[in-house]
Amino acid sequence: MKKKWDLLHPDADRVKQMSFRLHCHPVTAAVLINRNLTSAAEASSFLTISLNQMRPPFALKDMDAAVNRICRAIRDKEKILIFGDYDIDGISATAVLLEFLQGVSANVSTYIPHRIKEGYSLQPRHIEKYALPKQVQLIITADCGSGSTDALAAAAKSGIDVVVTDHHQISEKIPPAVAVLNPKRSDCSAGMDALAGVGVAFALVIALRKHLREQNFWKDRPQPNLKNFCDLVALGTIGDMVPLITENRIFTKTGLDLINSAIRPGIKALRAVAGISQQPITTEDVAFRLVPRLNAAGRMDHACLALQLLTTEDTTTARQLAQTLNKFNLRRQELEQSILNAILTDLAHHPEPLKTHSLVSWNSGWHLGVLGIVASRIVDIYYRPVVLVAVKEKLGKGSARSIPGLDLYEALRTCRHLLEDFGGHSMAAGLTIKAENLIEFQQAFEKAVKRMSQPDAQTPKLTIDTEIDFDDISAKLIDEIENISPFGIQNPEPLFMASNIKVLSSKIVGKNHRKMVLAQGTEQSYKSINAICFNAAENLLTETAFARLAFRLRWNRWNASKTIQLIIEDAV
Repeated sequence: MKKKWDLLHPDADRVKQMSFRLHCHPVTAAVLINRNLTSAAEASSFLTISLNQMRPPFALKDMDAAVNRICRAIRDKEKILIFGDYDIDGISATAVLLEFLQGVSANVSTYIPHRIKEGYSLQPRHIEKYALPKQVQLIITADCGSGSTDALAAAAKSGIDVVVTDHHQISEKIPPAVAVLNPKRSDCSAGMDALAGVGVAFALVIALRKHLREQNFWKDRPQPNLKNFCDLVALGTIGDMVPLITENRIFTKTGLDLINSAIRPGIKALRAVAGISQQPITTEDVAFRLVPRLNAAGRMDHACLALQLLTTEDTTTARQLAQTLNKFNLRRQELEQSILNAILTDLAHHPEPLKTHSLVSWNSGWHLGVLGIVASRIVDIYYRPVVLVAVKEKLGKGSARSIPGLDLYEALRTCRHLLEDFGGHSMAAGLTIKAENLIEFQQAFEKAVKRMSQPDAQTPKLTIDTEIDFDDISAKLIDEIENISPFGIQNPEPLFMASNIKVLSSKIVGKNHRKMVLAQGTEQSYKSINAICFNAAENLLTETAFARLAFRLRWNRWNASKTIQLIIEDAV
């Protein structure tokens, strides 16, 4: 699909001033200004990430109530149940809460529902069939619960208190719980709306430790070093694709350092089966190598296996669980590809849906556990919001994915009269719908998306930080760019443009990855640089010269050495 290139033009005087004050490359200064860092002091703070920069989490609405209730449960040895979601954000949030509460000798257990058999979030049946028979006195949700009004009412009726920790969109009517920690509450002024579910859980743990310190709880025992939880926080934050800004960037950077230290047996084992044991890993490695394997547990079997992997202290158990998750992931990939191929084939024979602003499709043979991933891949191909629904016994359950700038949750909210249930956020959501309403929903969703879309919404954009020459590229520049990481939503990896590029040599590796040596300049005087284009489009597989090239700058690390490499994103 052809992309629109949007070349940014940061003010030249500001770039020069920033470069001078930070003693950095002008290209680095341009990238920082493009990230809305307007002063050298602000940029310097951005580049020196520390947990000390985190804003106090106590401003989250209901934090005092949550802390007081949980500390009472710790003191009185009440039975506490952590009820977590089955994706990596919920799993990691559950692990954070579990490890902290185990560390203070709380009477704590966990429950993660089965994705297919039970569905999303806390439900009344969980109260009746699990919490009551187990004599649970306090439930703490992890990455869910904001929409569980009926379940919370059932818990209250049964004398069970609930503390909700969540980050999903929440209605104006706050559910009936002892505390609802959700930064998206309209009455929450903490300014931490970007937090993932695990970020909210981590904020709660920070507040718990402080309250217990004030109660002299740590007098006879060591305080936990909460920095050691940040590997878990990073996994959930990256995996849930929340903006990597403010606290999320701090958590992710700190967590990546821990992941690279391979302290946690489960993460070390997972890195081994993912083939990334040696090199320092990045957010990209986490998102595409670690998170899919952790999520595969819930998609193909049960998410409790991923929780066990992240919390085990036994290296043998960790290796066995990591291998199991790796097998699940291979099976997940097969199922995903099968469904994707079927959808693409159907669209090739019946292309009428491609004339619309959205794609809504359903089938009785689809595996619910992989629909979110398939939806994401279809978004990548056709660049429009996608809803895929697996239908069973006249009831459909599905996943939806969106494009930047189109609020998926809001689009679904306009169709809520046709849905049994839905939840999520602007880029990803889940829903339940009666089969008889699917056609009407397809029409209503398309109408909502069309109304909300900008004129060029279906054209993917490449935002290019600045144009540079090959002579500008140096080891110092790449080191400075790495220091802007971790990269993700709202802090994208810098993208550059260069003109008049020749291909000196080239070879195809894998199925359609093209490795090249590129040059810019005259034959008498040119600088050559190694480059690679992953999953190259047909025109990028054979061209011998490019008028313009869009690329990222990275170190290509191999064993103990590293070389400069361009990662090609697009070319004309």
